[in-house]
Amino acid sequence: MFWPFGFKDRCGAKILREGLDFPLMGSIYNRKVIKLMGYGIHLASGATEHLDATFAALADPTRRAILLRLVQGEATVVELAEPFAMSQPAISKHLKVLERAGLISRGRDAQRRPCRLEAQPLAEANEWLERYRECWEQNFERLDVLLEEMKAAESLGRGVKTVQKRRTHKGQ
Repeated sequence: MFWPFGFKDRCGAKILREGLDFPLMGSIYNRKVIKLMGYGIHLASGATEHLDATFAALADPTRRAILLRLVQGEATVVELAEPFAMSQPAISKHLKVLERAGLISRGRDAQRRPCRLEAQPLAEANEWLERYRECWEQNFERLDVLLEEMKAAESLGRGVKTVQKRRTHKGQ
């Protein structure tokens, strides 16, 4: 679609087209909402962009398989392409995505350009995920306590009674 003079975003604010890429608009909107709504995300904008690139690169199973191979050590593009039923240029495109995300680096060894795994972006993603793991563990611990209380109440003969509203249908 073409909006010659601009358009309104989801909040009704007018945004001019000034050369912005429209798929990027959703990303800009989401970051504004996160910031305005105060979701408690305290990452620098560069850190969120690195995380976005890392998770986008990890979203593809071919790229995850390449990273798994690089855990064993350095490998050339030809060596990385061997187990896949795709061309070397296709593998090179995957490697460029991984390289832009900082997950791999390429060196020079005479005619060879070996790829190696870079740990820092994965460590940052793991740190980000760790916060959510801790939250879910706390939720599961509270659920365990509740279930133990329910079992204890049931074993004492009190049982757990639930109140169920009876639906009445008109015409019956």
